[in-house]
Parts: sequence; structure tokens; C-alpha cells
Amino acid sequence: MSYQRNNIAKMAGYVPGEQLDSADVIKLNTNENPYPPSPAVNAALQAIDTDALRRYPSPMAQTFREAAARYHNIAIENIIPTNGGDELLRLVLTTFVEAGEVVAVTKPSYSLYPVLVDIQASRLHEIPLQDNWDMPVDFIAQLNASGAKLCILVNPHAPTGGLLATDTLKEIADNFSGLLLVDEAYVDFVEPTAAYDAVPLAISHGNIMLLRTLSKGYSLAGLRFGYGIGAAELVAPMLYKTRDSYNTDYIAQKLATAAIESVDYARGTWQQVRQDRRRLAGELTELGFDVYPSQSNFLLCRVPAEAEAKILYEALKESNILVRYFDQRRLRDKLRITVGSNAENKALITRLRQLF
Repeated sequence: MSYQRNNIAKMAGYVPGEQLDSADVIKLNTNENPYPPSPAVNAALQAIDTDALRRYPSPMAQTFREAAARYHNIAIENIIPTNGGDELLRLVLTTFVEAGEVVAVTKPSYSLYPVLVDIQASRLHEIPLQDNWDMPVDFIAQLNASGAKLCILVNPHAPTGGLLATDTLKEIADNFSGLLLVDEAYVDFVEPTAAYDAVPLAISHGNIMLLRTLSKGYSLAGLRFGYGIGAAELVAPMLYKTRDSYNTDYIAQKLATAAIESVDYARGTWQQVRQDRRRLAGELTELGFDVYPSQSNFLLCRVPAEAEAKILYEALKESNILVRYFDQRRLRDKLRITVGSNAENKALITRLRQLF
């Protein structure tokens, strides 16, 4: 006998990228930052008072929220701390979307979104991107026709790396009666020349929520710490009603605060990733890959005509190099490759040259 809810019994779970525990493996499959966290994070870890662990942490992660508010030049009421960025996805669904209501996403997109929609017993509406991965010209019309209560957009987009301009987000929010959740997990790697900044937009609009994470830009994927930015009336019900009262722990709060207070160090890694991204894209292009423009810390590329993406993925895996293969119709001839360190990227290119 199964005690699962009907929707849980019918759904498929999220399949994360492979996490092989070996120093010999070059991991270019889960979009982690190849550079270590700030030295300030290490100092904060060394300074942890273990006696403090017998007491509960700050329920509101007050010190972190104050630091994040200073960094973004916004009020503390506009920030909610979360256990990784993924918890904010759950909180938004739990707080604002009823069972049976529609959640709209683009297709393809982050594969966790449909899973969370299924858990909530809501209905998923997917709007396909164009062949060049741009939004359809009638995206807003399709969105409104779907009757969606919530629209989730990952920006920069995953798995393509494309970026929607701030003005585009504003146009969507201005013409959509539902809530717009913008997943900015990769925003730190956007080229400064793109002049992208959605924070003022989120503060001025009552229907935009931004998701931020320390996993990518701050090299803290193992810590599980993120936060949301939005108008106070969006933040408050999640902060005071639907969020677990101690959703971020004492150690995570200390290290996350140290990370965001030493953002100048993180910015250095962002710039290095951007430089490495350009170099890696050029080398892959020389090998015959069709590399899509990316504002993220990964590259989506169509493999050369004489190759098959899945076979190439498996050949790299046999060489202890992990990249991401998606068994989806529009992605089966492509690989997503995380921008690694200079040494990791060189090892990848060296192996690819041997294979072609």
C-alpha cells in the first residue's frame, strides 16, 4: 500500500548532475565556480564558536540580510534568506500558487521547475523558445492566454546562457497580472557591458521576485544558501508565514555573510570566468562545435556533425571529464559545458582534439 498523494505517486523526481567523489574527475557538468571561496569565508569558518551550535541560529538571518541589503542598496524588508536558491522556488509556489493553478515556464528550462509544480499539484504550462532560443514574439500573449498565476524565468537562461534585458522583464511584468519570478542563479557572470540590473525593477514592482544564490558566483554550492529580493509585500508572507523558522543554520549564516561582505574577491572570480568563457568558446568553435552566446558560467554547444552528443558525453566520462547531456528532443545533439579553471578547460580541449 502506498501512502503517497496521487500527484506524488505519478510524478518523476528531479535528476541532479553527477557528483563523483574523486579528485581525478574534472567536473564540468553542474556549473560550479572553479575558484575557491573568499579567504574571508575561510576565516569565518575558522572563527566558528562551536559552543554557539547548542543554540538555535538567528531565525531571520539578520546579520546576513543587513549585509545583503547594504550590497544591493535596498531595505532589509526586501530580502528573504533561503536554504539555497531552490528553497525560494518552493516558498513562492507554496505561498502564492494554489493547487490547480497554472505555472508558466519556457521550454527548455531548469528541470526542477516542473518537479516543484507537480509537488504543489499545480498545472505546468510550457512556452517553447524559438529555434534560436529567443523568446517567441508573442510570449506575453501566450503567457496571459495560459491564465498563469506564476511565471518562472531563469535569466541568464539555462541551459542556453542567453540573457533577457531588464527592459524585457519590465515589459513582461507590466503586462502580466500574475507573479514573475526571475531566477538569477547565474547573474554574477553577466558581462558588465550588458548593463543588466533587475533589482530596482523588483523593488518598484509588486509582482517581481528575484532569486539569488551564493552557490555559483560566491563558490559556495556546498553551503546551500540563497536569498530572494522583492517588494516587502511579497517578502513578508514568505518570511513570516511559510518559511521554516530556522531555514538557514548558524554556520551557513556566518559564511554567507562573510562571502557577501567580501564581494570584491568574488567579482575577481566572475571576471576570470568571463575571460575563460570567451577563450573556451573560441576553442570549441575551432573544433567544429556550434557554441551559443552565453552570459553564464557554462556554454551550450551543438556537437560537430560527425559526432553524436551522447557518445561524446560518454567518451569524455570514460576520461574522467564530466559534462552535461540532456535526453530531450531539442537538446540531444548538444552538450552543456561548465566553464572550468584554465587547467580544466585545457584538459577538456586536449581530450576533444584526440577524439576528433
